[in-house]
Amino acid sequence: MSEILDLAGIFVFALSGALMGVRKRLDVVGMGVLAEMTALGGGVVRDLILNVRPAAFQSLGYVLVPVVATVIVFFWHPHVARVMPAILVLDAAGLGLFCAVGTGKAMEYGLNPLHAALLGVTTAVGGGMLRDVLAGEIPTLLYDRQLYALPALMGSGVMAGLSSYGLHGWPATLAAAVLAFGLRLAAMRRNWRAPLARGLSE
Repeated sequence: MSEILDLAGIFVFALSGALMGVRKRLDVVGMGVLAEMTALGGGVVRDLILNVRPAAFQSLGYVLVPVVATVIVFFWHPHVARVMPAILVLDAAGLGLFCAVGTGKAMEYGLNPLHAALLGVTTAVGGGMLRDVLAGEIPTLLYDRQLYALPALMGSGVMAGLSSYGLHGWPATLAAAVLAFGLRLAAMRRNWRAPLARGLSE
């Protein structure tokens, strides 16, 4: 079940990467690279920090799912773009899932709760940052003031806290993922923004 949820999150993130390739007028190879990096980048960085073989290289599905997403966007990108609101909801779900799973894995490898939470955030947002850098963009995490990293940080913090008190498994993962998902959805619907530096106007 956990692998199915993982692959679902990878698929959604890969769609956003392939769509970035369309917007940048890249060919199918470029689209595929962005899809793979967006979907797998955060998890690969996490596993390299933990000094373990990346999960992306242990299962063929992790590599093939972004390829499928690229093919879908290549042929039907106008239709995919039209359903972006639904994709953003799924993206929020992927954000919650990845931050919780990433934090849980870091705790299993002996990191303290703070470092595990930071690594959970890296898992959730790292792929998007790699996508933007490869596409020649300033990472949206740095200038898109819609709350994105903060929900991931809250979810990761809850996961780290629960794990430190001996609460593991799917109940803890679900609780942390739902929290991050709910905060991200609320930020999207209520237009919550991170504050600018003092004295700067909106």
